[in-house]
Amino acid sequence: MTATTPRFRKPKIWTDAAPALVDVAMGRRPADLVVRNGRWVNVYSGEIIPGTDIAVVEGRFAYCGPDAGHCIGENTVVVDAAGRYLVPGLCDAHMHVESGMVTVTEFCRAVIPHGTTSMFIDPHEIANVLGLEGVRLMHDEAVDMPVNVHVQMPSCVPSAPGLENPGALIGPAEVAEAMGWDNIIGLGEVMNFPGVAANDAKMRGEIDATFAAGKTVGGHYASPDLGLPFHGYVAGGPEDDHEGTRVEDAIARVRQGMKAMLRLGSAWYDVATQIKAVTELGIDPRNFILCTDDSHSGTLVRDGHMNRVVRHAIAQGLKPVTAIQMATINTAQHFRLERELGSIAPGRLADFLIVSDLAALVIDEVWARGVRLAAAGRLEVDIPARDYPDSAKQTVRLGKVLAAQDFDIKAPAGANEVRARVIGVIENQAPTRALEADLAVEDGLVAMDRDNDVCQIALVERHCGTGAVVNGFVSGFGYLKDCALASTVAHDSHHMIVVGTNKDDMAAAANRLGEVGGGVVIFSKGKELALVEMPIAGLMSVERAEIVAAKAEKLTAAMRAMGCSLNNAYMQHSLLALVVIPELRISDTGLIDVTKFEKVDLFV
Repeated sequence: MTATTPRFRKPKIWTDAAPALVDVAMGRRPADLVVRNGRWVNVYSGEIIPGTDIAVVEGRFAYCGPDAGHCIGENTVVVDAAGRYLVPGLCDAHMHVESGMVTVTEFCRAVIPHGTTSMFIDPHEIANVLGLEGVRLMHDEAVDMPVNVHVQMPSCVPSAPGLENPGALIGPAEVAEAMGWDNIIGLGEVMNFPGVAANDAKMRGEIDATFAAGKTVGGHYASPDLGLPFHGYVAGGPEDDHEGTRVEDAIARVRQGMKAMLRLGSAWYDVATQIKAVTELGIDPRNFILCTDDSHSGTLVRDGHMNRVVRHAIAQGLKPVTAIQMATINTAQHFRLERELGSIAPGRLADFLIVSDLAALVIDEVWARGVRLAAAGRLEVDIPARDYPDSAKQTVRLGKVLAAQDFDIKAPAGANEVRARVIGVIENQAPTRALEADLAVEDGLVAMDRDNDVCQIALVERHCGTGAVVNGFVSGFGYLKDCALASTVAHDSHHMIVVGTNKDDMAAAANRLGEVGGGVVIFSKGKELALVEMPIAGLMSVERAEIVAAKAEKLTAAMRAMGCSLNNAYMQHSLLALVVIPELRISDTGLIDVTKFEKVDLFV
């Protein structure tokens, strides 16, 4: 596998550009671009400095200070900021492109107008389907972008060995190989936290290979237990964590030398509780970083990206400059890229925003590498679509046509009622609850309890075509009508999850995704209500982000019409098989108690 030729001109490295930077700063050479009369949001000093000019050459800042008239030549582009704020381009420290349902290219098209100029992506979704080949496909696409899209090598494929079976495997050898790729910035979130604490050889090998390459190890400690397992995990090497949900989680991580990543995605609302560590308890904000983790395409198109997160953090009581630091310089320093991005300062890539209202973060213009990419919320450059090979589009293998009977749950012999374990959805959070419910038995089969919001969930194997179906129960979707939602986005092994109140609809939805090569679909009484086709690994669409967002909105509306009132229920649906986040999940091996990391029976 070889990297493709970049479609956008890359700036020279700092050392090669330094002579030009010095000459521009000294007035011996004209700048390519000068922005005059701005209010410099200086993330190093925490100041807002009026009357500032910035000069750019070779795609990097050469001069930042008062009156850059000495940098202006005959061919210099001069822009008047007219007293508006000059803000560093925003960075998303942890995210998964696949959660946007689109390719890297389409994700960039969607978020650049919102001010995101740097992203740190973990493609472990495609890795669970296609392995190292899938990571390379996204890595090479990322290199082609007009903004900075750095890739973290997925660490846990599978996320929990022995508890799930993905479509591919990644281990220390693959991690060591990827550490030599130009655009790999570190190791993706290490989700197997029991493995790290137990000195598991696979986890140690991957972390050691990353340290040997001098790169950052991403964390994912999803347990609320801050005792010895947490201390063992930190001692094992992970350097950040985005799984905290409580103020004590953020404090514990920072005290141990980790970066506390606070996320606001489409369905994860973890900033408000944890930011109190700064706003109320006075913890130093330098070790807090903002991120999104998972953003639905509808969120990106309608609500924004990192600008949305920064606004939210400000609304929680942070000073605007502090919130911006958490989305710029703090991120750059964490990934050892401080001399490349995260600030408006000499030598750094000329990624900046012109902002008319700082507290509301109203972004008028977006510049990256000294080129204006967007203005007034509209993209001004063409980013050509990237073709994925057919091998990446033929990944949904069901092995048979599914029928309603595949979703039958047989009761123990002679039982008239059973007590069953039920996965409990928690709105706007990744964890689930381990619930129990008494369910009736009808003709030897365990029945749902729709009056008490207990419907069925099934995981359908889709990598090897075994035809296997694991059945269980889930609560929290609130479906009142006959329907079923099926998706081939099923973190992290990405089989197929089907949740429904009608078994015929469950079968129809699953079979439909087999026909289109993956995606998400909702059926009711045999009728297809909405479909988002995602043929690339069953995870990403080949269509434009705004088209995907429109289809996703139709899906959300259909779910609401069926009685589901959850915020962004599709995102909650997609995590029901994530066997590294407590408490109860479903996988292709059965029902998993994540508090104990072991398989449990459906019936108590």
